[in-house]
Order: sequence, then C-alpha cells, then structure tokens
Amino acid sequence: MSGTANVAYASSLTYLNEMVVKPAFTAATGAGFSGTGNASGTLSSDIAAGEISPNVFESVGGDNITPLQPKFTKWYIQYAGTSMVVAYNPNSKYASQFKAIADGSKPVCDLYTLLQTPGLKLGRTDPNTDPQGRDFIYMLELAQSYCHLPSDTVAKILGTTDFGTSKSSQIYAESALDSTLQSGQLDAASAFVTQAIELKLNYIPLPEQVNLGSAALADHYKTAKVTLENGMTKSGSPQVIDITIIGTPTPAGEAFVAYTLSAPGLAQYKQGGFTVLTPTLFGSKSDVPASIASELGT
Repeated sequence: MSGTANVAYASSLTYLNEMVVKPAFTAATGAGFSGTGNASGTLSSDIAAGEISPNVFESVGGDNITPLQPKFTKWYIQYAGTSMVVAYNPNSKYASQFKAIADGSKPVCDLYTLLQTPGLKLGRTDPNTDPQGRDFIYMLELAQSYCHLPSDTVAKILGTTDFGTSKSSQIYAESALDSTLQSGQLDAASAFVTQAIELKLNYIPLPEQVNLGSAALADHYKTAKVTLENGMTKSGSPQVIDITIIGTPTPAGEAFVAYTLSAPGLAQYKQGGFTVLTPTLFGSKSDVPASIASELGT
C-alpha cells in the first residue's frame, strides 16, 4: 500500500508508536507512518484550529475527541487502558524511601507524606491541556480519601490550593517530563504505568482505588474533580486510549486504525503494559470504514 498514515497521538504513546508500532505497521502494510506527539487536549485544539491535519488521532480519553464531532469525525473506538503510577529517580536522595514503598516494605500511603517533603522536586503536566495532568490530581484526591489523610494533603503536594492552575514550577511538557526525571532534575514525577515500563523508569504501583485503572471503579473515580482555568470542572474516569480518523479517510489512515485494533496491534499494547480492552465503538457506526468495522466484529 502506498501513502503515509499521519497520526497525532498522546505523548504517552510516543515510545510505543515510534519504536514498536511504526516498523511493524510498515512491514505489515507497506504504508508509511508519520507521528506527532503532544498532550491530547493540545492536539484536539490544534486539529480544531486547522493547525495540524492528521489522518488519525489517538487520545487519552474520548473527551478530547468529542469536541471535534461532527466536523472532523463522528466516531471513536476505545481499545486499551492504562493506570497512574509515581515514577522516581533511583539516584534521588529520597530513592530508598520510594523503593521501600514500591516493594511493599512500607505502606503505599506513606508516599503522600513523602511527596510533601520540603525541597523534594516533583514533576507533573498541565491539567488544562493534558489528561495525565488531571489524572495526577484525581489520583492525589482519591488517595487523600483512601489513606484518610488531612484535608490539605493534595494542596501541600501540589504547592497550591488552585489545583487547575498551569502556573506551577512542578509543571512540565509531557514530552519532556520523563527525560527531566531521568536526568536527575526531579526526584519523582507523574507517569502512566505504560510509560514507566517502556522507558524502564523506577516506579511505585498504586492501588486500583486511586490509580484510575479499573473500569469497575468508574463511579468511584468520578468523585475526584478539578476546575480548570477556563472554569470547566472535569471529573476522574478510568484511563483509556481512543482512536479515530480525522477528516476524509485515507487508505493509509484506515489501514493504521485497522492494524492498531487487529490482534498483532493489540498485542503490542499488551506487551507495553497496557490493559487490552475489547474495541468498543462510540458514535456513528455507519461512518466507520468497513476495514475498521471488521476489527470490531460488526
């Protein structure tokens, strides 16, 4: 097949797409792959503004795709899930404390006291543009309740009572956060478990009551909320990856979505630490190209 799939994807999918999917997709189909990674909310805004024109959009959460309907797409498919962890630098002066929590020799709730330590450098992403930035805040709110911590715990960890602010020294671009942690400039950082596995980061796994990784706990996650700078309040939800075609389908774009949802495509996600979900369509079935619909079993 000729042509190139031009894919806009959440930064947390960078390693998987560029190192694993790209060569396998090209070998399987003959089509090329060109990727752009950024925060899902930023990509959604850039598509809406006409600043980028990808064939395919892979987002963390369908709520970054729905604003593009019906002009750019009328459907999206949910196919994988991930969960929140806290990654840490093994050379940090707090590394032994993080490691003790990670291996279970200290209780996980000790993490939230440790993260309040004055001088500890914590990195996270902007909750206004990046789902992971919001997820980190939801995770802290859920943990404050789960661990029966004081009501100002989240504010102390974030260094502000305005959880939705983009103006914090803790906030980094998602594309730079992992490398900043690895270089030793941060002691700990927010991460999805999949990023931690793929990039071989040291990390602390979190209980499903707080990690946004269980579909069965969707109602519980909804209790966590953050009000953004635009005044909109968002609520926690299980962390899922969604895919759609933007604009008129191209052969390479269609092939990429079909490949992602195929058994070999989903196997790559599983190997990368994602939870593989049964591909589920949201939106207009009649607008889904036949090659993609066949991967849904419809």
